[in-house]
Amino acid sequence: MRGRFRFHSEARLTAYIIRRLMQSAAVVLAMSVIVFLGLHVVGDPVYLLIDPQADQAEIERTIQRFGLDQPIWVQYFRFLKGALTGDLGTSFVHGTSALKLIVERMPATLEIAIAATLMSIFLGIPLGLYAGLRPNGLVSKSIMATSILGFSLPTFWVGIMMIMVFAVMLGWLPSTGRGPTATFLGITSSLFTIDGLRHVAMPALNLALLKISLVIRLTRAGTREAIHQDYIKFARAKGLPTGRIIGVHLLKNIMIPVVTVLGLEFGNLIAFSVVTETIFAWPGMGKLLIDSIQTLDRPVIVAYLIMIVMLFVIINLVVDILYSILDPRVRIGEKSA
Repeated sequence: MRGRFRFHSEARLTAYIIRRLMQSAAVVLAMSVIVFLGLHVVGDPVYLLIDPQADQAEIERTIQRFGLDQPIWVQYFRFLKGALTGDLGTSFVHGTSALKLIVERMPATLEIAIAATLMSIFLGIPLGLYAGLRPNGLVSKSIMATSILGFSLPTFWVGIMMIMVFAVMLGWLPSTGRGPTATFLGITSSLFTIDGLRHVAMPALNLALLKISLVIRLTRAGTREAIHQDYIKFARAKGLPTGRIIGVHLLKNIMIPVVTVLGLEFGNLIAFSVVTETIFAWPGMGKLLIDSIQTLDRPVIVAYLIMIVMLFVIINLVVDILYSILDPRVRIGEKSA
């Protein structure tokens, strides 16, 4: 009987994943059409790529070389055919694969996104727990008041102020660039070096401020709701230590919405790291996107947006599966219905 139940559960999980993958493919396809058509009404990159003194014959040769003389539907299906084989086009400016350029810049963006997420977890959850367990204390009220700043202050202004204070006035941290990298377990990252951590500190904190505030408020709200539930009262009646009640019974239940939001916000950290990377001259995908927009490098812009869409799709799928694992009452099959 137990084996049959496990078989049906695994079958529902497999069916759910297949269904989500099909939906995801449709989303990526629709997004590729929107992005491709949208970029083709924003200007002509040819006049940014050639000498302003070029004659008409040179302009025509450049247009033909980049395939821009073809109808837009022909250009799109050519792009789609290449995308199915992993080729998202060749950069007009760099003359190399757009996907290769993005992959080369991806580790730098992932570094500040991962560091920002870790800051959100290790700062937001303890502060939110404290504010939820002692809601009337002065420290708790200060935590909640400070969290408002995370929602209110513009990212670009905070970044500039950080550079002014910690780099210019105090000289504690470098203001721009990515630090030296090291390799650990086959992964090369600046997070493995002291100087690299000094470089990543300000960009990551600047990127994490909004997420820290969000996690604080989610954790506090979940704590205030869970603390009055029967299972917490029963755990106290059994004489369990306070640390076990909070760390096992309470924290496990309030982590469900926190994990869901953090998973989705991780995609946002990557997608919207453009401002932070520009302020701190961080050599990631966001800065590459800004440079490509300035030169109308269409293949790089399209490849970047497609990669971001696929990233969001994957993160959504992983978060849904984790959600069902954290809360046994949620069945994947029921959620998909």
